[in-house]
Amino acid sequence: MPIIRSTLDADLQYLTQKIAQEVDKELMSPAGGFVVEQLMELAGLSVAQSVAKEYPLTKYGQVLVCCGPGNNGGDGLVAARHLWHFGYKPSIYYPKHSKKELFQNLVTQCNNLHIPFVDILAVKSGDYSLIVDAIFGFSFSGAVREPFGEIMKILAESKVPIAAVDIPSGWDVEQGDVHHTDIRPEMLISLTAPKLAAKHFRGKFHYLGGRFVSSDFAHKFGLELPAYPGTDQCVRLP
Repeated sequence: MPIIRSTLDADLQYLTQKIAQEVDKELMSPAGGFVVEQLMELAGLSVAQSVAKEYPLTKYGQVLVCCGPGNNGGDGLVAARHLWHFGYKPSIYYPKHSKKELFQNLVTQCNNLHIPFVDILAVKSGDYSLIVDAIFGFSFSGAVREPFGEIMKILAESKVPIAAVDIPSGWDVEQGDVHHTDIRPEMLISLTAPKLAAKHFRGKFHYLGGRFVSSDFAHKFGLELPAYPGTDQCVRLP
């Protein structure tokens, strides 16, 4: 199974879209033993912890979490909940709710914490110090469709730092920003393993999250992942 190595860091590997999908499928197979709820919870927690490591609460307390309708958006909903427990004041922009029970439960969990769900007008007028981009993940392909056009423009023009979950929204999973979204996140939090588009990331902070890969599983897919320090759910990459 082909794994593409970086020429900059021989120990860091990048996954194609197809391999990333196969890895996800295998994790949730009988051999992997996980369910999507577990993976989403661990991914969202690692996103929140990565953010907390580089963006201190005292300066970046007001966080806008932008969520799409798929699993990347679910990671964002989980991250918002954990950020609230960490002391941040997140708001959530989630214009296209999923009807799946999993996502409805995540929304209920955020509502129970009184985390506000905001519309695009509130996003435009809000005073946020950090944006978490959890709109589109590694399954994204094609052109951006409504109702996400306006928020994509806001992300492209943002003067506050953006932390992208797994893939900057609208980027090609392998080739980077070939669709010219002009979204340039300051932080990228890759999940499970970095995707090929991460080679085009030029921001300050690249983290890896999703501490759920066993050594046997990593060996099967040829993954050479860095060690996570202590009890951390994320690790900063070179």
